[in-house]
Amino acid sequence: MDVLSPAFQTTTLVVLGLILLFDLLYVVKRPHEPSMKEAGLWIGFYVTLALIFAGLLFVLGDVQHGTEFLAGWVTEYSLSVDNLFVFLIIMAKFQVPRRYQQEVLMVGIIIALIARAVFIAIGAVAIEHLSWIFYIFGAFLLFTAWHQLKDDDDGEEAEPGLVAKLTRRLNVAEGYDGNKLRTTVNGKRMFTPMVVVFITIGLTDVMFAVDSIPAIFGLTQNWFIVLTANIFALMGLRQLYFLLGGLMDRLVYLKHGLAFILAFIGVKLILHALHENELPFINGGQPVPVPEISTFLSLGVIVGTLVVATVASLLWGKAAHEGDVPRAESAERMRQVSGAARRDDR
Repeated sequence: MDVLSPAFQTTTLVVLGLILLFDLLYVVKRPHEPSMKEAGLWIGFYVTLALIFAGLLFVLGDVQHGTEFLAGWVTEYSLSVDNLFVFLIIMAKFQVPRRYQQEVLMVGIIIALIARAVFIAIGAVAIEHLSWIFYIFGAFLLFTAWHQLKDDDDGEEAEPGLVAKLTRRLNVAEGYDGNKLRTTVNGKRMFTPMVVVFITIGLTDVMFAVDSIPAIFGLTQNWFIVLTANIFALMGLRQLYFLLGGLMDRLVYLKHGLAFILAFIGVKLILHALHENELPFINGGQPVPVPEISTFLSLGVIVGTLVVATVASLLWGKAAHEGDVPRAESAERMRQVSGAARRDDR
């Protein structure tokens, strides 16, 4: 079977859809806080599934397709891990009970998939008809990388201004009523804070999709590989949230590594745009003879950067973390909220 044939693509998407549906039903039927063992087993399953799919691309397709998927999956997975700290802040800010956090995360993942699918469709059409869009993508990633290094609050503002305005218009109760979206207080129907959490998670997903989609288009322009890399990157993210929990505060150099990766892909996109140049005011509309960065080299740079950032964080991150007062206070606040949520659940 051709790896890019409609039959293979359809089969792959159907199987992934069924797995996500099972995961969603499992969360709805059994709301609970997964143990470290359970979370680890699920993450191992999803990572193994992604590697098996990569193997199929190498065997049924070619080295180019397999390498593009691996580079895209690792990049999107690392950017998704960066999302988790923001999710931690949101959960703590709204004091979501631990047993219902799985449902919130699953809804967030579904929203993220929809948002990324929309941006992938838009990006694929733009790339096919507007070759100069690579200039914009590249410049945007360079700006995002600079902003990531410049931004020191690490997502402290978990409730954007738009969310605050929306919630003022909603009649929101003070407390949760299980995992319900609506409740009755003194005979009056009201929304629960869960609605506000979903809105905040949804807006956060859209903002992260804006960053991540140009990044993966810098590694491959194949819409199927872009979509599957995003799906595999989001699968297991819910379990990773519970597995990494406290460790994430120690990954203080992750943002620097991600900033470097985004900047690297931004440069790669601009070089590709120059190589395919059609803009009349650049080299008379002719391609510019510049070197292009291969996908294999990109994969090596991405993996190497993540390894260095992770090792540096684990070795020296504790001292840097202790010197970061706002971040430490945020972590302490999250631990207090988590402890209170556990007591409430009992």
